[in-house]
Amino acid sequence: MDDAPKLTARQQQILELIQSSIERTGAPPTRAEIAAELGFRSANAAEEHLQALARKGVIELVGGTSRGIRLKDATLRSINALRLSGAGLQFSLPLPSLAQLSLPLVGRVAAGQPILAQEHIDQTYVVEASMFPRQPDFLLKVRGMSMRDAGILDGDLLAVQRAKEAKNGQIVVARLNDEVTVKRFRRTKAGIELIPENPEFSTLLVTPESGEFELEGLAVGLIRNTMLM
Repeated sequence: MDDAPKLTARQQQILELIQSSIERTGAPPTRAEIAAELGFRSANAAEEHLQALARKGVIELVGGTSRGIRLKDATLRSINALRLSGAGLQFSLPLPSLAQLSLPLVGRVAAGQPILAQEHIDQTYVVEASMFPRQPDFLLKVRGMSMRDAGILDGDLLAVQRAKEAKNGQIVVARLNDEVTVKRFRRTKAGIELIPENPEFSTLLVTPESGEFELEGLAVGLIRNTMLM
């Protein structure tokens, strides 16, 4: 029996747009971005469709952030057409019947050492492979609220695929000297900008004078840490 929710053509269109935004940038779109992409006259029209999707149990709306849209784990299992990157997603524990991944959780990282060095691994989590369209290589515990408006909160576990290159707009894990940080990536003529998603934090400009810089990977999903307790 097909338990997938019945969506209108417009609702399916919005769901695919959310999926595409998460896969491309690591975060869901704002209401204004949905309205602009689909030709709505205002963000209120996008909000009405999002509320309908929430009532059908496909997404969860989170207040206090412009990108507070989360695709529920039931959506991943029941709508086979979706391919999701879960910046800002919240997932349940794995089901025994599904393919699983064993992902190391990276803790504090020592300067000059590979991020996946054994001494940096705090523990290992087993999660559903179907959570992610691209297979992550490790989990990183988020520290601080600099990415709050992208739905990435302090204590969340960010799923990261190792990468040495990134496109503008993608959410990345980067290392600058002794610090590992999660930010939105943008390359400019002046250097690399690491942009927070919280107006209380400043953009970090990385230049040759900034010290040792390393791009460690791309965000491909998010696990709310309370779901693993």
